[in-house]
Amino acid sequence: MSYDRTIRLDSDFDTAVTAVRKALADQGFGVLTEIDVKATLKAKLGHDMEDYLILGACNPPLARQALEADRSIGLLLPCNVVVRRDGETTLVQALDPGTMVTLTGLPTLEPVATDATARLDAALRSLT
Repeated sequence: MSYDRTIRLDSDFDTAVTAVRKALADQGFGVLTEIDVKATLKAKLGHDMEDYLILGACNPPLARQALEADRSIGLLLPCNVVVRRDGETTLVQALDPGTMVTLTGLPTLEPVATDATARLDAALRSLT
């Protein structure tokens, strides 16, 4: 089962992060959380790795609809978007919102997942 939507960019990491933030905002997503995995693993474990950032993106109307359908869906919110270096390129990966429907089996989440997928796909397309 594929659970991601991924694009590869020829831009550097910082440029990609800035573009991703704008693309998400243009689609109604705010970034609620940010985890700098590279810095965290370096500080806590002394481990070096490539640039790796997890952005917790949220579209409030969609989040409200999902929570009204299933209060436990908060376990899958916000939508995580990863920006990471992969060799000479930068990958941008978003959790496929359809995963909510697949994991819960709730058809009431299908409209939310469809809308979120369309918005995330539009954000990803705008980056290329």
